[in-house]
Amino acid sequence: MSEQVDRQRVPRHVGLIMDGNGRWAEARGLHRTQGHAAGEAALFDVVDGALDLGVDWLTAYTFSTENWKRSEEEVQFLLHFNVEVLQRRRDALHEKGVRIRFIGDRWDPRVHQGLRDEFAAAEEMTQDNRTLELVLAFNYGGRAEIARAARKLAERVGAGELDPAAVDESLVASQLSIPDMPDVDLLIRTSGEQRVSNFLLWQATYAELVVSPLMWPDFDRHSFAGCIAEYQSRSRRFGGAT
Repeated sequence: MSEQVDRQRVPRHVGLIMDGNGRWAEARGLHRTQGHAAGEAALFDVVDGALDLGVDWLTAYTFSTENWKRSEEEVQFLLHFNVEVLQRRRDALHEKGVRIRFIGDRWDPRVHQGLRDEFAAAEEMTQDNRTLELVLAFNYGGRAEIARAARKLAERVGAGELDPAAVDESLVASQLSIPDMPDVDLLIRTSGEQRVSNFLLWQATYAELVVSPLMWPDFDRHSFAGCIAEYQSRSRRFGGAT
C-alpha cells in the first residue's frame, strides 16, 4: 500500500482510535485481555509505518476516561499492560529517534505510581528525539482536557492576571496538554465504529475521518498507508466552498 502514498502530501498529525481488541479476542474464543495484548504488535507496526512515510506526529488512544467503566479485571490488566509495553518498547523507540509523550490525567489516584514512573522515564529518555512525536493518550478525554484549559484561564481571570476579553482560541489552545501539538489531519478508527469517542475534540476539529473495518489487532502499516492514501484522495476545504 505504501507505493500508493504521495510522500509529499503525508499528513503531519495522525490520530488513532484503536478499537476492536476485545471483540477480536472474543471472536476467537479468547479472553478480552488477549486482544489488547495482540494489539501491541499492531501499534508498533503502525509506528514503523509512520516513520517510513515521514509522519511527524502520531497520537494513539490507549485508555480513555470512560474505560474505567469496564470490568475490574480488564482495567487492571490495561494499567499493568501499559507499564509492560513501555518497559519492552521504550529503548527501541528511543533508538529510532521517537519522542514519547503522554496526555491525560496521570495524577488520577486510580493510576498507580509505577505507571507514572514509567511515563516520566520514557518522556525523559526521549525528550530530545525529533524523528516522530508519539503521543499516548492515557486516562484521556477531550472534554476533560478542554475543561482543564478553561479552569486555568478562569483562575488567571480571577486573580486579575487576565482580561476575559483577551481569551480567544489561541489562548485556549496554549493551555491544552501539549500546546505545540498541531491539529490532527487524519483521524483513523478501526473496527468499523463511526464515533470520535471524546478523542482530541479540540485538535481534530477539521480532521479527515477514515474508518477501517479491521479490528485493531489486524491493522498494520499497510492498512495505515491505505488510510493515508484515502486521506490524500480527499479535498480539504476547512469550511470553505471549494
